[in-house]
Amino acid sequence: MADGDTAILEVDAATLRFGGVSALRDVSVAVRPGEIFSIIGPNGAGKTSLLNCVSGRYRPQQGAIQFRGEDVTRAKPNARCARGIGRTFQNLALYNRMSVLDNILVGRHNQLRNNFITGSLYWLTGADREEIEHRRAAETIIDFLEITHIRKAKTGTLSYGLRKRVELARAMAIEPSLLLLDEPMAGMNHEEKEDMARFIIDLNEEWGVTIVMIEHDMAAVMDISHRVAVLDFGEQIAEGTPDEVMADPRVKQAYLGEEGEADSALEAAS
Repeated sequence: MADGDTAILEVDAATLRFGGVSALRDVSVAVRPGEIFSIIGPNGAGKTSLLNCVSGRYRPQQGAIQFRGEDVTRAKPNARCARGIGRTFQNLALYNRMSVLDNILVGRHNQLRNNFITGSLYWLTGADREEIEHRRAAETIIDFLEITHIRKAKTGTLSYGLRKRVELARAMAIEPSLLLLDEPMAGMNHEEKEDMARFIIDLNEEWGVTIVMIEHDMAAVMDISHRVAVLDFGEQIAEGTPDEVMADPRVKQAYLGEEGEADSALEAAS
């Protein structure tokens, strides 16, 4: 990292083991404020394990994780959420029988000031004003992601692409400064991927949210990322700008295949 740059997220020599299997071995990354930082690699490379360590779902046996200069290695997931770390999941984790609006409001839980007791005194404790505030914030997100037409629809009735958008909306609802996206474009058609890429760029540039993203679509990664890290069998083998990473022979071998296949993939991603 260049002199004067301060990382919003630092993973220092993280090692994560499950029995005799090492999911991560001595992985270190530093994510700068305001950037889109992508993590790529073959299936089983340890990408989601790394995100799980950052979000608090897993705790590495070795190494440390710092967020905004604070050691959060042992912090629980809800504590990290309260500090401003949001995430989406590779497998959708929505409430399918609830409306889109209600799913987004669930994401506002870390912003709630009233509790069960004070909330029952709806008009006396300001709970009514708080509800209006949260609904206004949810509607802003709905407008941003262009899902006004489905705001009252049951989430389980929506297409996969729209549910992925609702998942992003719920993650945005906690007002994160760091957003972890686990394969946000997986399973989408070309048009849906273009929309999601546009939302990610706007979220980064207009909302000022730092993005850490896992994605298999190499063209999308190379198009929107500021920097890229590459994992292979739990080890970090490269990090740099998209062009630097794509030119790295270790990446061509481990991720893109042999030279001929790599050249084809490079051409498709350019």
